[in-house]
Parts: sequence; structure tokens; C-alpha cells
Amino acid sequence: MTPNHAASSRTLARWHDMVAARDLSKVGEIAREDVVFRSPVAHTPYPGREALTLVLSTVMTVFEDFKYHREFLTEDGKSVALEFSAHVGGKQLKGADFIKFDDDGLIAEFEVMIRPASGLMALGQAMGARLDGKLDILKQG
Repeated sequence: MTPNHAASSRTLARWHDMVAARDLSKVGEIAREDVVFRSPVAHTPYPGREALTLVLSTVMTVFEDFKYHREFLTEDGKSVALEFSAHVGGKQLKGADFIKFDDDGLIAEFEVMIRPASGLMALGQAMGARLDGKLDILKQG
């Protein structure tokens, strides 16, 4: 196992612990200060730990029956894809979290993709209601 792989593995283990506890309030501790979050419902990425923490903490209050199913790690250990399922407002969805790590094992990029469109729309509505413009301020960096 390379040093990069070991550091990423430690971060990923901590991520899974946070998700299991349904508490992502400390996700900034395992992310770079300049982490980039790419939402499945927004064209423009959100920069920084504050945005990442706000979005991921909020989504944990929206998702019902959230569960990871499969994990795909690149050979160098610097990227992982995590397949998940959840329900939002009676709609079932499937998705993937794509996480890139830096050389120290910190999250450098976090991108989410979700299907079907009905699940994505339900998620967007629920998140919009809870965040109510807070992310627009964070987009400006």
C-alpha cells in the first residue's frame, strides 16, 4: 500500500464512520480548505469546507434509508466511487459519490450524481427548502 493510498484509506474510513453516525458536521476536518463540491442539481461548483459541510450535513437530514452498496477505488488510492441508494419525499433514488483525494489523503473534490430525474427533483426541492439561499453566498467563494 502506497503512502497516498494509506492516507486516503484513513480518510475514507472516517467518512464511512461519519455517514454511519449520520453526522457530517466535521467533514471539513477530512477535506482540503479549498475543496470543490459539485452538486447534481447545480451547474456551478461550490468551493470550500463550509459549503461542503453545509450541503452534506443538510442532505443527511433529507435522505431516508441511505445506504452505500459498492465502492470502487482507483489503483493509486486517490479516487473512489461510492454507489448509494436513498429515498426522498417518497421517491427512490440511486447515486454515486465521486471523491478525489490529495497527496495527504484529504478530500480535494466531491461530486455527486443521482438518478432518476424524479428522485433528483425531489432532492433538489427538499434541499432548496432547507438551504434557502445559503449556498448562493458560498458560491462566491
